[in-house]
Amino acid sequence: MRKVFLIILCLSLCACGVRGQAGMPDAETGGHSNIENTHVVDGEMDAASFDQMQWEKGMELSHATTFFVESCGEYNLITIAGTDRYLLIPEGGTIPAEVPKDVIVLQKPLTKVYMASSSVFDLVREAGALDRLKFSGSKMDDLCIADAVTAMEEGRLLYAGKYSKPDYELLLAEGCDLAVENTMIYHNPEAKEKLESLGIPVLVENSSYEEHPFGRLEWIKLYGLLFDHYEEARQFFDERIKGLTPVLQQEPTGQKVAFFYVNSNGVVNVRKPGDYVAKMIALAGGEYVLAGMKEEEENALSTMNMQMEDFYLAAKDADVIIYNSTIVGEIKSISELEAISPVFSDFKAVREGRVYCTAKNFFQETTAITDFVEDLGRALRDQNATEFSQLIRVNR
Repeated sequence: MRKVFLIILCLSLCACGVRGQAGMPDAETGGHSNIENTHVVDGEMDAASFDQMQWEKGMELSHATTFFVESCGEYNLITIAGTDRYLLIPEGGTIPAEVPKDVIVLQKPLTKVYMASSSVFDLVREAGALDRLKFSGSKMDDLCIADAVTAMEEGRLLYAGKYSKPDYELLLAEGCDLAVENTMIYHNPEAKEKLESLGIPVLVENSSYEEHPFGRLEWIKLYGLLFDHYEEARQFFDERIKGLTPVLQQEPTGQKVAFFYVNSNGVVNVRKPGDYVAKMIALAGGEYVLAGMKEEEENALSTMNMQMEDFYLAAKDADVIIYNSTIVGEIKSISELEAISPVFSDFKAVREGRVYCTAKNFFQETTAITDFVEDLGRALRDQNATEFSQLIRVNR
């Protein structure tokens, strides 16, 4: 009788036909995916063949387009960039037979993750799963996420070398179960191949290729799914987007905005017209000064360089200018900006005192995308506003 009970219990919990899935509600899974021809022997499910698994849409996405998730009960098939596939096995679940060679198997729970992509720390933190990260590809001084810095100080998060030169011995000795990389790893394919040869699966995230700023933020759902915090991640995303509704519903201001920094050679670095920063400016109600510019050279970079004379012609009449402090540091005053180049004195925004800079953690705090849009919306509509979370007002 006990054996029969175990068989029934295992069928109800493990079979792919079970309603819902780990971390995602029934409403998103459809609740009726299944694996054909599964059977139970001595209370344990015999894994079906991968090609027998019937996949259905497993995650609702409103803005992200560079990944999608299909579900079969508690099993998830993640596709990134249209080609990279990852089979996420539930904790205690069996690996199906005959998984294709191009499908990377990830077995939950993932608890010793090597995070080589610095922009993902913030997403994982806000999903409530920072404790799943065991290794960092960034040194403590290069991290702007306070909780991650604290974890490194306390020894809960270990530096394991940058993405191009991981500390393979440390990762192997400590049992690393997943490496999360960004697309820079493709410039060092030997590092990716070495990790995989050691049995460490590599997930290459593509959030930087999302066309919509909110698409970048929506990647938090994927990390919530990977690290068993899906509901927290989904709720965080929904609340952030909902909270921005008052800004998004306002009419555009028609005001022009410049976003840039000047490198050590006196060359101006700007975001390309189609970049997500330009789109955040539009969401806030502004117009990026380079919105109509044609790119002379098409490449995967999100920025381009301009000579100061060309930038002056394009941005001198901007209503608001934002100095990107992430690379070269914050400017403390308008006088400091004018010291970089005297031509800034002729800028309309400088004359009117509408100069801002970003905090140094702007690009690492991925979840601050909505804060930036809200801040800029306020700056465009209230010239006297001084309280911001992602912008710093620069006075003379």
